[in-house]
Amino acid sequence: MLTELENPAEATRIQRLKAMTEATHDRLDKRIMAAQPFASKERYAQFLNVQHGFHADVAPLYAAPELNRLLPGLADRCRFKAIKQDIRDVTSNEPGEIAGRNGELDLPTALGWVYVAEGSNLGAAFLLKEAIKLGLSEEDGARHLAGHPSGRGLHWRNFVSAYNTLPLSEEDEIKAAEGAKAAFNRVHGLVEEAFA
Repeated sequence: MLTELENPAEATRIQRLKAMTEATHDRLDKRIMAAQPFASKERYAQFLNVQHGFHADVAPLYAAPELNRLLPGLADRCRFKAIKQDIRDVTSNEPGEIAGRNGELDLPTALGWVYVAEGSNLGAAFLLKEAIKLGLSEEDGARHLAGHPSGRGLHWRNFVSAYNTLPLSEEDEIKAAEGAKAAFNRVHGLVEEAFA
């Protein structure tokens, strides 16, 4: 929680957001690992369905002009097309058309969702290693887990730098944290559906 930071006033916006959402994030990580999404290609295909559902929700945010003004290059970070191609690679099926469930989000809430999507890309380095064990690669079946050509760490640091300078109030930061929690909970729900 925020109070667990040594000095919340000196923490960066991303550090505060991470602290406010840590419990929800940890709960999701444990649920995903319990589902054993890399135990087989069949289970990985179910994991791709989870990714497909979540990224259908966030893809419109990546295209939003206001978010791209605040976070330059955001549109180029969207992984929705890569996930659809991964589904084709792994299942030989055409991914179904699904509409995102976000509707109109206020800006701080949308930023919370984007934070979750971008953070998942940082964590994808570990998942890519597991996918490779299934015979998949950044060119076949695990495109959405690939790092950025300039490097995963640099890509994340650039995002964090832009995020930390956003003109948000304390109330906005709380809304962003609620948005991030909603995003983590959305993925949790998708995992429950896919691996029930």
